[in-house]
Amino acid sequence: MKLGMLTACLPSWPLERIGRWAASAGYEALEVAVWPATGGRDFEAAHLPVADFGARERDQTLALFDKLGLQLSAFAYYENNLHPDPVRRAQIAAHLRHAIDAAHLLGVSYVGTFIGRDPSGSVAANQRAAEQVFPPLVDYAGERGVKLMIENCVMEGWHPDGYPGNIAYSPELWEWMFSLGLYLNWDPSHLMWIGIDPVETIRPYIDRIVHAQAKDVELDERARNRFGCFGIVDKGGDPCGRGGGAIASRAAARSTGPGWWTASTRPDSAGCCRSSTRIRSGAGPTSRSCRG
Repeated sequence: MKLGMLTACLPSWPLERIGRWAASAGYEALEVAVWPATGGRDFEAAHLPVADFGARERDQTLALFDKLGLQLSAFAYYENNLHPDPVRRAQIAAHLRHAIDAAHLLGVSYVGTFIGRDPSGSVAANQRAAEQVFPPLVDYAGERGVKLMIENCVMEGWHPDGYPGNIAYSPELWEWMFSLGLYLNWDPSHLMWIGIDPVETIRPYIDRIVHAQAKDVELDERARNRFGCFGIVDKGGDPCGRGGGAIASRAAARSTGPGWWTASTRPDSAGCCRSSTRIRSGAGPTSRSCRG
């Protein structure tokens, strides 16, 4: 495994500047953001022109990474592939193909995206739509030696009522997702948000986890119960909510800090488990990704 960072956290920096900083900080890889242009959202950036990527751009990019001593672990284009506007959905699919083409030219194995969701439909309806949208994209990528991977972010901001806007948020959906030929860019922080022990999800799906992202988490001490765990005490008196279905409070975590405790939703889990995704913060960018 190589420790890297996702370049989207520095949308105003050119790729070479990011690479120099990353190499000086001890990183070994970059997950490069490849949106068509940098917009107003804090998770997008345009660090390689994949829509106009040819031999010259390939040679320049390979020379840059060779000079920096870094690996280009993946491309990042996390968009709503089930966007309700058919014109916008087609634009997203076209740019995803551009990212796949550029990855093929560079020998990059993975392109990351979201499944997304049409908020007007149920999860089941969106699954049926995804079963039409993704197989052609998976085939297109496979013919070029590239794997499409999906990040398990909830993306509740994409739904007007705050429901999951990316139907890859739960391990219950992953097996369906894998049946479409997709892989997982595993991010434990999103699992903790919804009360799932991330460590418990590794063993059954390790063969489909090809890349990982990690973020720091900050404790909100006010959210602890009297037993020191986050969440509530179930009727059986279990301090970590293992008996009555209680799960960790979503309000217990914020975006940066040392890690938190969460109750697993798996019936065979030992209950409260310390997160294995603790990362020490330092100067400079803290958004990180690592290839597995």
